[in-house]
Amino acid sequence: MIFDTRFLRPIRSFVRREGRMTAAQRRALAELLPRYGLTVGEGPIDFPDAFGRRAPVMLEIGFGNGDTLAALAAQHPQNNYLGIEVHRPGVGRLLARLETEGLNNVRVVCADAKEMLARHVPDESLSAVYVLFPDPWPKQRHRKRRLVQMDFVELLRRKLKPGGRLHLATDWSAYAEQMQEVLVHAPGFAPATSVEPRLPTKYEARGHRLGHAVRELVYVRVV
Repeated sequence: MIFDTRFLRPIRSFVRREGRMTAAQRRALAELLPRYGLTVGEGPIDFPDAFGRRAPVMLEIGFGNGDTLAALAAQHPQNNYLGIEVHRPGVGRLLARLETEGLNNVRVVCADAKEMLARHVPDESLSAVYVLFPDPWPKQRHRKRRLVQMDFVELLRRKLKPGGRLHLATDWSAYAEQMQEVLVHAPGFAPATSVEPRLPTKYEARGHRLGHAVRELVYVRVV
């Protein structure tokens, strides 16, 4: 029997849990997404046009409430930051913060990161990628949903510039071991010699409260 794979649903690394959206978040999505949101067409993004300047582009995948992304953008105004997140309340919260703090070096997309990377992010266009505390999918039957798999890392390798950094973090030891195993066998990456400081995330703080050890895994694209 032959199956037509065009109609198979892709395995998602996320489930949309919108939760309650505040009036401020709804306003931000309605009024600020046209300003800070990135509109994608059929082809690759023109980053100089999207940001209004040429600068290194740093991507955070799954930015949650946006605190880390906003802090990085404020600390490094010389860089451009792209954030991809599927949960609209978090997007709304970040948009409101960008307006309040006057941060103009951030663009936001509410979309599936894999699809965005594959279809719209040019090859060798990113100087850094942050994947901080992705959903660990701790149950054995759900581990196929974990974001950091070999195919995803290869996709990131293509999008990173040579010398670009991939920064991973998790508070789940089994996921940290999987991440490390994937990167050990992924072509084109080598461990970084240093880890840049960053603002702790909401999920990281939760992990600390639960007594989880946080693992930082940083790699450099070498070829």
